Amino acid sequence: MTSLSTIIAGSVIAAAAIGAVYILRLMATDKRLQLADQKVQAAIDKAQKQASDIVNKAHNDGQHVIQKSRREAEEENKTRRKAVTEIEQQVLQKEKALSQKENSLKDKESWFEKEQEKLKALHKKEEVLLQELSEKVEKIAGLSKEEAEKTLMATVERDCRQRAGKLIKEMEEQAKKIANRRAKEIVVDAIQRTAVDHVAAATTSVVQLPDDDMKGRVIGREGRNIRAFEAATGVDVIIDDTPGAVVLSAFDPLRREIAKMALSQLLEDGRIHPTRVEEAVDKARKELRDIIIERGERASDELGLQFHPAIIEMLGKLHYRTSYGQNMLKHSLESAHVAGIMANTLGVNANLAKRGAVLHDIGKAIDFEQEGSHTDLGKEICEKYGESDEVINCIMAHHEDEEPDTIEAVIVMMADAISSVRPGARREATESYIKRLEKLETLANSYKGVEKAYAIQAGREVRVIVRPEEVNDDAAKKLAYDMAKKIENELDYPGEIRVNIVRETRAFGVAH
Repeated sequence: MTSLSTIIAGSVIAAAAIGAVYILRLMATDKRLQLADQKVQAAIDKAQKQASDIVNKAHNDGQHVIQKSRREAEEENKTRRKAVTEIEQQVLQKEKALSQKENSLKDKESWFEKEQEKLKALHKKEEVLLQELSEKVEKIAGLSKEEAEKTLMATVERDCRQRAGKLIKEMEEQAKKIANRRAKEIVVDAIQRTAVDHVAAATTSVVQLPDDDMKGRVIGREGRNIRAFEAATGVDVIIDDTPGAVVLSAFDPLRREIAKMALSQLLEDGRIHPTRVEEAVDKARKELRDIIIERGERASDELGLQFHPAIIEMLGKLHYRTSYGQNMLKHSLESAHVAGIMANTLGVNANLAKRGAVLHDIGKAIDFEQEGSHTDLGKEICEKYGESDEVINCIMAHHEDEEPDTIEAVIVMMADAISSVRPGARREATESYIKRLEKLETLANSYKGVEKAYAIQAGREVRVIVRPEEVNDDAAKKLAYDMAKKIENELDYPGEIRVNIVRETRAFGVAH
């Protein structure tokens, strides 16, 4: 019983203790809950206060922004209203200016309408006057309007055709001048770069004697020495009254040169008789052949070309052959130099051009010995000694016996002409050139009012000085035209001749 009571009592105490602990815990929990509620309430109050502050601040900031935006909007509106006002004023001013212009245009339109009416009236008056004038002209001329128009159109058409023909002719001449300019430049350059002397020769040779007594010794007893000399050389010995000289005459230049050499040797030796004459002539013939070969070789070396020995000998013979007083070897060398320069300028075969030019007259070396033209003889020589067909064509084409097959053949033709017709090359050419200039000056001086006339620029221009008191400016132009026409009709000349009329008035004063 006691144990049970003790247990119960203990249980009660334990339960009471547990309940007390529980109550204490509940009390502590409540207290903590209250503290927590207080903290929460405080946090809420703080949060509400902060929220209220934020809201107030935001409200204040918003009010400030709204006020600022309102002010800016008002200022912008003021600016826009000001700009609109200015634009409106500008528009009003423009409208006012346009209105003024419109009024001015209306005034001008009114003025133009009045002027147009005046012009219409004038046109009508002009038409009436033209009609009346046309009727008067028709009566005077005896032609109707249609007939006059046809006549006028025919005249205009004829004049236009003449002018067109003249213009076409002038254009053709200009084209020819332009086309020939380059050729002239090449020819002039070739002439300027060629320096070959011109040697004039004749059909007679003069041998100087130490004294006139030698004439008797040349003639010999009963003329036997001179007869033997003429028989051995084939030349005529002319002994006349010319002091200290004997003239040898022969058409063959080689015979004449042999005779000259032989006679010079005989005179130097002093022994003159028929036997000695024959020996001197044989010796002179051999010496001349050596000289001929030397001259041919020198010509070949000068051109830098190689030839057959027989052709070299014939080139040397050309030194003793002349044409119109022009030495043929000099002419051939000059032609070769000119042809070489022209060929180099044109970029063609210079050696072929020089070869054809130096051989173009090679036939003249034997035309005293064989029958035939010098071109045919030259062709035979070149064919015999292996010259090319191009060289042979150059020989045959330089006198147009054949058509030129190559540019080099044409160059040879030009080089031959340049060397032959240049002033001073041939006596006949020089004489005809001087006569042409004299005729030109005589023709110019034949006109009334001409004071002096000069042929200048190698006859390509005639400068005429007229008397100003007799020939005025208009008459000077007509004089130049008439003179040019007369030159065309009466004179033969290469190229063209320019007539230059000079008219001047001079006044003089003397100061004392």
